[in-house]
Amino acid sequence: MSAQYSLDLLAGLLATARRAAAAGAAVLSGREAGTLAVGDAEQETKSSGSDWVTAFDLAAEKAVRDVLASERPRDVITGEEDGTTTVEDPSGFRWSIDPLDGTTNFIRDIVYYATSVAVADAEGHWLAGVVSAPALDREYWAVRGGGAFRSDGRGAPRQLEGPTAGRAGAGSALLATGFSYDPGVRAEQAAFLPGLMDGFGDMRRLGSAALDLCLVADGTHDAYGERGLNEHDFAAGALIAEEAGCWVRRPALTSPLDGGPSDAERLAAWTCAGSIEFSGRFPIE
Repeated sequence: MSAQYSLDLLAGLLATARRAAAAGAAVLSGREAGTLAVGDAEQETKSSGSDWVTAFDLAAEKAVRDVLASERPRDVITGEEDGTTTVEDPSGFRWSIDPLDGTTNFIRDIVYYATSVAVADAEGHWLAGVVSAPALDREYWAVRGGGAFRSDGRGAPRQLEGPTAGRAGAGSALLATGFSYDPGVRAEQAAFLPGLMDGFGDMRRLGSAALDLCLVADGTHDAYGERGLNEHDFAAGALIAEEAGCWVRRPALTSPLDGGPSDAERLAAWTCAGSIEFSGRFPIE
């Protein structure tokens, strides 16, 4: 990093991120058991019939933004639903938030969904990130240079150290990935999958990029790779995986502050994480 920050500042950013993510996750915890009906979800189409915005998305983002605005009023916020909030005399810090990563899972009552909150400095260095998954009763967090941790509400938080080495040779390595909602892109991804699976024993597709990255950090997945993510999808999870000692590759997307990324730019770019033995298995544009 070109900039150095005090431990107190980093600890303060992390504490705010944890409170903000917890506020969003608390909104998500308010759903009742069972699949949400279309009317209950107040469905609006994002990019396809399988990619929804719900009232919970919007309420969770408001809860996250309320915490950030109260505790960090001079910071810029970029979010999935409400775009960019600018301020006069900005501090140089910017928050990237995804109030509900795994919207389809949430609607269908599949437990892999989470609120993701991360903060970067003016040069784009990610400093703190939190992924809070209320249905799993798990919280993942990291601060740059301070390691990554997971808490499940039972006992002390566990420091994360990434996947167990050597699983590639044993044929037991687990790959996580995802597929686009766009039929054409999905067909390309499906055609590419057999080559991507080389060296892996099996694959999982959980439907939440933030949690997939966290599951690499805690060693559940051995590697994760997916094209087409937005910054808010990977901002917190990539830092958590990185601080757990994983090899991480973030796409170099145009900042949302500059109106980016375009769909073409996003769909061409890969986000990857894993143990170092898998670092050569993913495309590099």
